[in-house]
Amino acid sequence: MQFVALNDGSSIKTLQIVFDLSKFTDEQLKPVTTGSSIHVQGELVASQGKGQSIEIQARKLEVYGTADPEKFPLQKKGHSLEFLRDIAHLRPRTNYFSSVLRVRHALAFAIHKFFNDKGFYYFHTPLITASDCEGAGAMFQVTTLNLDDLPKTEDGKVDYSEDFFGKMTSLTVSGQLEGELGATALGNIYTFGPTFRAENSNTPRHLSEFWMIEPEMAFYEIEDNMDLAEEFIKYCINYALEHCADDIEFLAEHFDKELPARLRFVVDNDFVRLPYTEGVKILEESGKKFEFPVYWGVDLASEHERYLVEEHFKKPVILTDYPKEIKAFYMKLNDDGKTVRAMDVLFPKIGEIIGGSQREESYEKLQKRVDELGLTGMEWYLDTRRFGTVPHSGFGLGFERLVLFVTGMQNIRDVIPFPRYPKNCEY
Repeated sequence: MQFVALNDGSSIKTLQIVFDLSKFTDEQLKPVTTGSSIHVQGELVASQGKGQSIEIQARKLEVYGTADPEKFPLQKKGHSLEFLRDIAHLRPRTNYFSSVLRVRHALAFAIHKFFNDKGFYYFHTPLITASDCEGAGAMFQVTTLNLDDLPKTEDGKVDYSEDFFGKMTSLTVSGQLEGELGATALGNIYTFGPTFRAENSNTPRHLSEFWMIEPEMAFYEIEDNMDLAEEFIKYCINYALEHCADDIEFLAEHFDKELPARLRFVVDNDFVRLPYTEGVKILEESGKKFEFPVYWGVDLASEHERYLVEEHFKKPVILTDYPKEIKAFYMKLNDDGKTVRAMDVLFPKIGEIIGGSQREESYEKLQKRVDELGLTGMEWYLDTRRFGTVPHSGFGLGFERLVLFVTGMQNIRDVIPFPRYPKNCEY
């Protein structure tokens, strides 16, 4: 007998094919190597061996494509994730990545189902934009100008009036600002699409191209926003636990044995609502030596966020009311004039997974912030306040960070089929 493990990508489990060597020649079976694609006809029977309940006793075999065993880089052994990143075009064939991609699919479906069932509208925002939502300037420029012969203005600057769009344009870092336009028309909307950041960040938590989910809701106060974020993230994780149990079990076995318990930790606990000021006080009085200093006004690091979640509260935390200087211009100012109605959802092992806020609906206050920061090209955005303003809120979830959390993988480059990061743009 010769045994072949067949996998069709629908499950982490394989189907055992039994070839009786009295019916199949060595020449027939020689092309059946690791990575080959085959068509088998036979009888499905109860298995006599260990490790599987059923098997197929083969009667006919057709080999669609064979993989040269001397050259095929994926062998029947463990491969490092670093090695697999170098062959990202083949790594979906491995058990590791087929599991991750099935979980990724399930989470994407859950996101659409959650918002559709709640009456939200799927709103498509542009990938090419002339505005910088985050104000950080780390954007990929889009141009059709000849870089070897750039047109110049009289003062020596690039003449973007000669460019395709007649102005400087970039790939979007967020669909939020355009999403707010949809919310003021349709009520509740969500975006789900690719976004781009040109940050030179070689870390396990950053990508240059990633997917974002950004709901925007008319007439939502910050408390409504927090309620929705908690309900949403719990729904997605519960969906994965229910529909991807085998894959999560496999990933836990190979990468993170605490994964199932950590997922249950999130869905079984009410999230703590904690003002930033109180959070800083807890950190300052913790007696713990952090790598990065803690003081009021600092943008908290992942180690600070994880301490609050994993050690102090032992629950997920929603941190609120951040200093306005470390948050975006569009966030609603609190009555104290120092803090804004921001909210970050903090998870174990990962830190911030969702960031959001109540948006500033006052035209005068928003115009003042735009002027303070020297932002330009925002007249269209200010029109949403100038022409019939409405209280509204929203948040953003980096899809890959959600997949990272649910799969237990250690590097965000391992939860997207083809990662984009500094000095790497293969395939």
